[in-house]
Amino acid sequence: MIQLSTPRARERGFSLLEVLVAFAILAISLGVLMQIFTQASRATLISSQYSRAASLVESKLNAVGDEIPLEEGVVTGDPEGGIHWEIVIQSVELDELFGSEAAPITPFRVTATALWQDGAQVRRVTLSTLRLGAPF
Repeated sequence: MIQLSTPRARERGFSLLEVLVAFAILAISLGVLMQIFTQASRATLISSQYSRAASLVESKLNAVGDEIPLEEGVVTGDPEGGIHWEIVIQSVELDELFGSEAAPITPFRVTATALWQDGAQVRRVTLSTLRLGAPF
């Protein structure tokens, strides 16, 4: 008796081509996922650095008038956690409002800047506010 081969007899496993295509799809998918993970980690690190710098300049702005005298000039200090900081205090003229009369107050523009090195790039955060001081 002659036995004919059936279609099921030939379908025992995957062909080499199917396995190679599956591995290629897997490799591309893993590469894309690793790239997304790397970018997300980098964005998280940069966000953390900006948060630290913003907290530092905010605390330096709050120190103006207490620890840092409210007078025109530039104040810098030692870097804190690798973040350099600078405060610039400038008086603001009120002549347009009060004319030749002496102004009852002296407003100062206080600008605090934090700088840090991130690889080859220098990043910065700048906050500015007005503080009222005694007349000259």
